[in-house]
Amino acid sequence: MHENKELQALANELRSALHQYPNFPTEGVLFEDFLPLFRSPHLFNKLIVAFKLYIEENFDQTIDYIVGLESRGFLFGPTLALALDAGFIPIRKAGKLPGDVYKVGYTKEYGEDFFEIQQEAIPEGANVLIVDDILATGGSAHAGGELVQKCKGNILGFCFVMELDFLNGRDRLQAPTFTLLQGQPESLKESSV
Repeated sequence: MHENKELQALANELRSALHQYPNFPTEGVLFEDFLPLFRSPHLFNKLIVAFKLYIEENFDQTIDYIVGLESRGFLFGPTLALALDAGFIPIRKAGKLPGDVYKVGYTKEYGEDFFEIQQEAIPEGANVLIVDDILATGGSAHAGGELVQKCKGNILGFCFVMELDFLNGRDRLQAPTFTLLQGQPESLKESSV
C-alpha cells in the first residue's frame, strides 16, 4: 500500500482496469494485461499522474532522463518524460541501435538476451530513472542499470507498473525501486507478464 492517499486511490483505480488471463501464455501462468490502461486517455493520464506524484514526493534532484526498457517501458516512458520535462532514452535489444553502443547480457527464463544503449545517450552525471512494465527476477532491469552506469549516469531509481514480489527482483537492482500496482501473491504460484 502507498502512504499517499491520492497515490493509493490512483493505484486502486488503475488496478481495477487490468485484465487477467489465466493460463496464458502457458498453463499455470496468470497473465495480467495492463494494455487496457492505454486504450483510455483518462486512465493513461492517471498512470502518468501517479508516477509523477511519486517522483515529485521522493526525489529532490531534477530528473534529466527517463530510460525505458524495450519494449513495454516504451509505452509510458516517453509520456512520463514529457510530464517531467525530461528527455527519453530507449534501451533496446541487441542490433537495433545505430552508432557506438554499450552492450550487456542478462538471463531470462529461457536463455540469455542482450540490451544496448548508444554510448553518447546519457551525459556523465545526468540523473536517470529507469522504467518498465513489470519487475520479475530483475535481470533485464539490472542490465538496464548496468548500461546507465557504463554511460556514467546517476541512477536515482527504478519505476515499474507491477511487480512479482515473491521473485525478489528488487534485491538485484542498483537503486531504490517503486512499484505502482501491487503484485500477485506467492500463493498463486503463477506469474504475470
